[in-house]
Formats: sequence, C-alpha cells, structure tokens
Amino acid sequence: MEIGKLPNEVLEEIVINNIKYKRQEVLLGSKVGEDTGIVDFGDDYCVVSTDPITGATKNLGKLAVYVTLNDAATKGAEPIALLITLLCPVDIKKEEIDLIMKEASETAKEEKVEIIGGHTEITDAVNRVIINSTVLARLKKRYLTDYNDIRIGDKLIVTKYLGLEGTNILVNELGEKAFDILTKDEIELSKQIIHNISVVKEGKIGKENGALYMHDITEGGLYGAVWEASNAIGKGIIIYEEKIPLLKVTRKICDAFELNPFKFISSGSMLMIVPKERLDEILFSLEKDNILATCIGEIVEEGVVSIKEGLEKPIESPKSDELYKALKQIK
Repeated sequence: MEIGKLPNEVLEEIVINNIKYKRQEVLLGSKVGEDTGIVDFGDDYCVVSTDPITGATKNLGKLAVYVTLNDAATKGAEPIALLITLLCPVDIKKEEIDLIMKEASETAKEEKVEIIGGHTEITDAVNRVIINSTVLARLKKRYLTDYNDIRIGDKLIVTKYLGLEGTNILVNELGEKAFDILTKDEIELSKQIIHNISVVKEGKIGKENGALYMHDITEGGLYGAVWEASNAIGKGIIIYEEKIPLLKVTRKICDAFELNPFKFISSGSMLMIVPKERLDEILFSLEKDNILATCIGEIVEEGVVSIKEGLEKPIESPKSDELYKALKQIK
C-alpha cells in the first residue's frame, strides 16, 4: 500500500464499516470529511480528535499540538486538554525526548491547553520517533452547525497560503541541500512557517461569523480537503485554480520535486464554506485579525471540479500526499 493516509474508499471499507456499536451520546462518529468526533456531555459538547506526526522529524512537539488543535478548530471548539503518546526507537537520547516535550509544552501554553497525560515508550517497533496527540475540546451547543443549511451558491474560502506545512517540513528535511533550490531568505521564511501552522483563530472567527463547514487542510492538500468536504456535506464543489494562494517558496519547492501543490500537505490553512450573503463580512473579520482569506470557489449541485483557464478537471478521492514523493527523493 502507498505511504500516507488510507485512501478514503479503503478507509470506509475496512475501518469505518467495521465500527458497529453506536451510543446515543455520540453525535458525530467516524466519517470521511470530518476532522473530529462529537460527544454530548450535557451542558456542552465534547469535541475529540487524534493525529500522529509521521512525515516530519523536526518540530515534532509543536506539530503534535498544532495538528489536533486545528482539528478541534474546525468545529470552533475551545481546546481544553491534550494527551500525547511518544513511541521512541531504542537509540534515542534522553535529550531528544526532553526537547520534544519542551516544544509541546511551550506550544500548549501558547494555545492555553493543558497536557494531561499520555504514554511514552522505548520500542524496537519503530526506527524513529512517532508522536500522536489527542485533543479534548468544548463546544457550546448553539454553535453546532447543520450541513443542511448549506445552499447552492455558498462560497468556499481558504485562509493563509496552501502548502505551508509541506514547505516547512521539506526545507527542514533538506538541511543544507535546501540551498540548491532556495535563497537564504526563502529558507529562513520556510523555517518560520512553523509559527503559522495553527488555525485556531480561524476556527473561532468562523464559528462566530456563521461558517457552515470548516476543514483543516492536511494530508492530501487542497484537492483532498475539497473532495472530503463534498463527501461530508452531500453537495458538489467548484474551485478556481487561478484564485488559490501559494507562496513563491512553495511553488519553487514543488517545481523542484515535481509536486502538485494542490495535493501537498497544508496544515495552517483552513477551508470554510460560508453563506454567500456573509462572504464579505467573514473575509473582513479574518483580515481584521491579520489572517489572509481568499474566496476560491462555490457550492454546486454535484461534482467536485477544478477550473483552470476555463477548462474543467474532476477532483478525485485523495491518494498518497505529495510530501511522501519528495521525502523518497531526499532519502
């Protein structure tokens, strides 16, 4: 099988379809296109998500915190607590574990979330560190959205730039070889991207301004997120490639490794579906908080399509992320 997340069809066939027992307290369980589960705990909903870091070897503590908080942010939920699991190879040094946990702790403090537990183990089952984090977040019941409210003509927004996480990971993995592709300033910019991976602010603003659906753009990139969004809401989506925001440094990285930037891991960018009549209001609210926001498409009856220079191209279910293609070349 290919490296990366299971293809969605396989995920449904051998994972989701094998989950049989249901409880009435669970409002949202495993489903393609959803970043979280939601459990009814009485006064509030508990939003839960879990994610591993497998494509990176640097900034593991930071990424572990950001990726799960970003999932909770897709529901506009307030992150309360984190569980972190570390599986470490036998040759790891104590200082390396210390660094990972210091990074995680500092990032959690910045995001006002507490690390309440987890598991740390040295094992010969892995040859490098695998870190997994689980977030518990709180959502007021009035903020739970209904996808039936999404209408034809509603708009698709993305925040910041696509490919941020992938760009940061590849520059870190390249080391000195990055100078073969990028300038010194571009390398420094790429390394600083780690500070822009959180979409918690976007989630809060989206929740408060009537976003109908939000999705953290991770593995599979924009195309994967758009396909999964269409699957979740039961409607079609059209995107316009000329409108998609990309940094010059991301384009250069993707050109060097012959990657499709729209299939490139993109934590740091939130996809939102918003009512068409509230588009300007939501764009203004995001930009007022210094968050770049771009309308790149709209909701249609059916189909998932990308349009470039007037030509339509269907967007298919996401496969292995382009990041892994580049990592193979580096190794």
